[in-house]
Formats: sequence, structure tokens, C-alpha cells
Amino acid sequence: MEQYSILGRIGEGAHGIVFQAKHIETGETVALKKVALRKLEDGIPNQAVREIKALQEIEDNQHVVKLKDFFPHGTGFVLVFDFMLSDLSEVIRNSQRPLTPAQVKGYMMMLLKGVAFLHQNSIMHRDLKPANLLISSSGHLKVADFGLARLFSDQGERLYSHQVATRAVGCIFGELLNSSPLFPGENDIEQLCCVLRVLGTPTRESWPEMVELPDYNKITFKENPAIPLEEIVPDTCPQAVDLLCRFLVYPSRRRCSATQALIHPFFFSSPLPAHHSELPIPQRGGRPPRQRLQAPPTDFSVDLPLQNSVVDPALLRPHAPCL
Repeated sequence: MEQYSILGRIGEGAHGIVFQAKHIETGETVALKKVALRKLEDGIPNQAVREIKALQEIEDNQHVVKLKDFFPHGTGFVLVFDFMLSDLSEVIRNSQRPLTPAQVKGYMMMLLKGVAFLHQNSIMHRDLKPANLLISSSGHLKVADFGLARLFSDQGERLYSHQVATRAVGCIFGELLNSSPLFPGENDIEQLCCVLRVLGTPTRESWPEMVELPDYNKITFKENPAIPLEEIVPDTCPQAVDLLCRFLVYPSRRRCSATQALIHPFFFSSPLPAHHSELPIPQRGGRPPRQRLQAPPTDFSVDLPLQNSVVDPALLRPHAPCL
């Protein structure tokens, strides 16, 4: 810890306290996650081991938080991450007005790219939520907090597939559209009731695999018809409703993957996804995000004439005779 100067406390999670710090030699600002061991004989908590292992398994990616270092400290150890200014829950909660459709698309595209990258590396996050989606001062969104992560494969009796995670992505999508949780609940049963109220009570015909769930038949719910998603996310374009439906459908095998979602028409209809420089500047501590004053980069403006935004074919002809 001698090489870092603590600047302040960022927050506290179930597995450690996070501080903002500066590397004394380089001047780089980082986030330090201090994990204390309650009993030395218990060893390193499984959650911390999973987080380190998951982050070591993957290469650098602009949409996944980077583990820069980790080292023992006192009766515990410290994880060193890139410093991120805030998280998506702060942006949603403290926005003075709802996010624009272009901003929702921008955040969703970054989230899906991060999730797709993790799944390509056989990593299942298992705790995707706005608070675990960190946002930098430049507007980049990065997936963080891998304490519940698992490696998955097509082998074995219990399969953690990509469709499990995309349901969580759908819940985040709904929260971005509504500026409030799609299925609010204080506990598992209350949240399950919210799901059944919105999506309707599943049947063996609509979800045959539900009889294979470990807790099937332990609790019963009265039959409820599904509420049309157009009523749940009003003032939302049809493409967004269609994509949300593909995320939230009960049978996991029918849910679209993150890679499939990235080519959904929702992202190619007007308005196009906002560039990260066009997104609100997040603030911690309950302060509303500041809107950027500078104009977006011209190479991302959809208002430019088409001939000014594409490569001149004449420049490519020497390298591509077909042009």
C-alpha cells in the first residue's frame, strides 16, 4: 500500500471497501478494493478468488473493468482497478430528465459488447445490474464486480449459458427505458411476483423446461395473464419493445444472445446510438449528471452529408480492383 495515497472512500460492498487512490510515482488515479479476511485460517473468500480468476482469464477490453494488480495487505489483500467516476445506477437515479433514445442505445450497445466479450471467453457474470456497470469520466461503460462469476462450457450437468445473462440485460434495458426498475422487489419472492405480474404466469406449454427447475412445485402462484410490454414501457419504439421481449421470454433457449442483440434493428433505426462523448457526465453522491457542453465529434454526427462521412471509393481502388 506504500505506493498509493488514499484520496477518499468510494463505497462499500459485500466483499470489501473501495477507495479512490493515486499511485505516488506515476500519479495515476485508481480504485483500491480492500478485502479483509475475517479468519486467517479461512483463507481467501471464494468471491474474491472468482473475481481475480475471471479477470485474469480475459484480455483487455474497453467494456470490461481492468484488474491492474493485486497484493496482500495486513490480514487481507487489495485489488487495484482502473478508477471509474460513477456507475449506471447513479446516472439513472440522478438524471434530471429521462435518458434520450439515443443515450439508451449508446449504453445498451456498450453493455452488450462487454457481455458478448465475456461470453466469448466463457465467463458468466451472474450479477449484472446497473450498480455493477461502471462509467468513466469519458462516458465509457464497463462491466465490473466479478465476485459471483463462473466459467461455463457446453459440458456438464448444469449449464450456465449466455441466455441466463441476457435476461438480466433485459431488466437493465427496461430500467433504462423507464428510469425505474422493471421488476422492483425487496426480496426474491416479492420480485418473482413482479415478474409474474408483468410477464404472466408460465405454463408447461409456454415453458416446458420449468418442471426441471430445482424448486419447482415448492411454491405456487395464481394464474395471471401477461401485460403487453407496450404498456410497461410506454412511449417506446416498436424495435425496442421487440428487443426487450427477446430478452425477457421465459424459455432461456429462446432468448437472444448479446451478439445477436447487437445486430437487432433497434440499433440501426433513427436515432442512432449516442457516442460515449454525447452521454451525461456521471457524478457520485446524489448530484445530477452534468450535460456535456462540447459538440460531439463530427465523425459521429448523423447530420453530415453522406459523402462527407464515408471513405472515398477512389482511395480504395488501387487496393480493391472490384471498386
